[in-house]
Amino acid sequence: MPVYEYQCTGCGPFEAIERMSRCAEPTDCPTCGSQSPRVMLTAPNVSFVSHSIRVGHSTNERSADNPKRTSTHGPGCGCCSGGAKKKSTTLHRPDGSKSFPTKRPWMISH
Repeated sequence: MPVYEYQCTGCGPFEAIERMSRCAEPTDCPTCGSQSPRVMLTAPNVSFVSHSIRVGHSTNERSADNPKRTSTHGPGCGCCSGGAKKKSTTLHRPDGSKSFPTKRPWMISH
């Protein structure tokens, strides 16, 4: 049975589990017992998919227009990354030549 939202005039909103055949009918408030009409306060939640798929859908919806960012300047920003400069892997020789010891030796740099 699905969970529906109802609005009590005295107590406020509450949720109740009801049969689908009674979806349009008012139900009793669990606090005061008065008849409360059904309302839609939140968007319906798709319950026939697994939790991981629901989390993925909500992440995609959020990132569509409001991506999650850790800072305001972006990756590698000098003011937000703690001031630590990334260590270069380039080896500078006294004659001015460079070598890249961690790179593949057969690759030619540009």
